[in-house]
Amino acid sequence: MIHLSPITEENFLRVMHLSVAEDQKGFLSDPAGILARGYVYRDHNARVWAICHHDREIGLALVRDMTEEPACYELQQFMIDTQYQGHGYGYAALKIILSLLQEEGRFSSVEVCVNCAAVQALRVYQKAGFVDTGYVDESLPNCRNLRFSFA
Repeated sequence: MIHLSPITEENFLRVMHLSVAEDQKGFLSDPAGILARGYVYRDHNARVWAICHHDREIGLALVRDMTEEPACYELQQFMIDTQYQGHGYGYAALKIILSLLQEEGRFSSVEVCVNCAAVQALRVYQKAGFVDTGYVDESLPNCRNLRFSFA
C-alpha cells in the first residue's frame, strides 16, 4: 500500500539513500537537494513527503504554493527510487498527492515542469490527467509545462 509520510528524524537517513537511474539524474535533484528546496520554499507552504510502500520509503515529493500567475500548486520534485520504478508506485503516489491538494482547495490546478527526455514521467503525468499547457520556459527549452485541473 502506497502512502505519504512527513520527513522525520526517524526516516531522514533512509530517505537520504534514495536515488534514481543515472539517465534521470539530470532531471531530478537528489534527496538532499529536494529537502533543501523544501526549506528554501518554506514561505511558499512547501511540503516534502516521503513516498512509502508499506513501511519502506521508496520516493520523495515536493509541492509548493505558486502564488504568481497562474496561481496553482507546483509539484516541483517527484521521484521514485530506481529499484521501485515500473511497478505503478509513482502513479499511485501521484493520485494521493492530487487528492490531498484537492482537499486543501487553495488552488484549482497543479503544474509540473517535465523534461521531454523523461518519457516515463511524461506517461505517468498524462495517465493521471495532466495536459500540456503549451508553455515553454525559454530557460528550459527541453521541458514541457503540464497542468492538472481539479474540475
